[in-house]
Amino acid sequence: MEKETKKLAIQIGEILKKKSALDIQLIDVSHQTIIADYFLIATGKNVPNVKALTSEVKDKMAKDGKMPLRVEGVKEARWVVMDYTDVLVHIFHKDEREFYNLERLWVDGDNMVTI
Repeated sequence: MEKETKKLAIQIGEILKKKSALDIQLIDVSHQTIIADYFLIATGKNVPNVKALTSEVKDKMAKDGKMPLRVEGVKEARWVVMDYTDVLVHIFHKDEREFYNLERLWVDGDNMVTI
């Protein structure tokens, strides 16, 4: 199942990359928490871009029959979290990305790759 989960995370990362998201990082957190196996973290340039990235992921994944369990933060579009069960997608506005710096909390040696 982990291969399928990683494949899903990479698929979402590729969608974000094609839509010009910045600094896309995939972090394996399976050994650190039970809430997810992977965090996918990306940055949007501004509020409209964060909303566009979120919509693109939702639309493309829905075409594959994959719907998020929850999506939070779209209205403000400063930090959007999309819950695809074992993959949590974090799409940040650039200012929030710098401020919260999620990577520093979850990176543990070689568990992060850039997409």
